[in-house]
Amino acid sequence: MDPRTKASLLWGVVGGLAFLVLIQGYELLAGTPVSIPAKAGVAVAVGVGATFAANHMQSRLFGNESP
Repeated sequence: MDPRTKASLLWGVVGGLAFLVLIQGYELLAGTPVSIPAKAGVAVAVGVGATFAANHMQSRLFGNESP
């Protein structure tokens, strides 16, 4: 697998998991439950968005070391 693709996919996973951590903290502090399908749907959307953004913005990042 191309290193750029692998890095983009990993950023997508990080984005999706970060959203799930944030929503868990919201539920603990606010006491308002959020449905599991809503969590999963938004986490997938955040992951896809993070993957897309990482893939397209990688060449524009300042100090990028990849070819």
